[in-house]
Amino acid sequence: MRGTQKLHDLGQSLWLDNITRELLDTGTLKRYIDELSVTGLTSNPTIFDHAIKKSAAYDAAIRTKLKGSKTTEALFFELALEDITRAADLFKPIWERTNGVDGWVSLEVSPLLAHDTASTLAAARDLHARAGRSNLFIKIPGTREGLPAIEEAIFAGVPVNVTLLFSREHYVAAADAYMRGIERRIAAGLNPHVGSVASLFVSRWDVAVQGKVPDALRDRLGIAVGRRTYKAYVDNLRAPRWQRAFNSGARPQRLLMASTGTKDPKASDVLYVQALAAPLTVNTMPEATLNAFADHGEPGAAIPLDGGDCEAVLASFGTAGVDVDALAARLQDEGAAAFVKSWNELMEVIAAKCSALETAS
Repeated sequence: MRGTQKLHDLGQSLWLDNITRELLDTGTLKRYIDELSVTGLTSNPTIFDHAIKKSAAYDAAIRTKLKGSKTTEALFFELALEDITRAADLFKPIWERTNGVDGWVSLEVSPLLAHDTASTLAAARDLHARAGRSNLFIKIPGTREGLPAIEEAIFAGVPVNVTLLFSREHYVAAADAYMRGIERRIAAGLNPHVGSVASLFVSRWDVAVQGKVPDALRDRLGIAVGRRTYKAYVDNLRAPRWQRAFNSGARPQRLLMASTGTKDPKASDVLYVQALAAPLTVNTMPEATLNAFADHGEPGAAIPLDGGDCEAVLASFGTAGVDVDALAARLQDEGAAAFVKSWNELMEVIAAKCSALETAS
């Protein structure tokens, strides 16, 4: 049995952290669904930047769309929605079979809006409506300004993938925003079943401290933060506030382990996937990690409900001079900045392709 099937059987959803037109056109994504237990997909500006920059697969669509006067951003979202809706249709049978627990795809609002609550909400509602797919998450960053937009989107019935979370505290704030939106729907007599996941970024923690801590702590920080956050997630599921919402028809906002591709060449290529297996959670992973885990991955024991040794490990990092709270804030800021950089590069790539295709026509 493949490692991916074992992980799925443990109760964790495996989502692909990638989308390209080639994945769709060649049937590769369908094969991942059929053979590697993939039950969802996520995207972000960096993924689309690489997909469009390194491929001619989008050229024909761009050439066609050039006939209308569009901004580069508008053109991008037309391209992205074409890919995302095709993927959503592939996952729709899973979404239906699991009553909306699984089978989701994710599309992010412009990262330029990360600190603009009103514009983020407007973009989220617009993209979800244009896609016309019930199994589409709109990704909204869990920044201070993003939290009100998350609450309002959930209240409006827009499913949300909360992104750019780096710590237990980030997760708790995002979960609270989700629950406020759900409680407002209940109070208003609306159906509280609005899907959501909260995405915790893992591997960047270890990149940030590499070479700055004792070798005994190498590649252990991301896992410790993941397990600490999982404990907070379990505590939420057990809390009377959440159980009251469940009793009214709400579903859990699942914790999603993101950025689980191994960055350290000296570490196992399935390090984070193996260490962060847990039921009623999601792991979204790059293609290389997915294929590696299918080939030789072996799920370990599920994360202990109390987080296991996470607090002891985090205390060791504190002793080594790592301020976890300050680093979490820095990583979130850097993550937002990285997405903006990729977004700007993506706009430049599309503009350059438009110019080249116009010249050639």
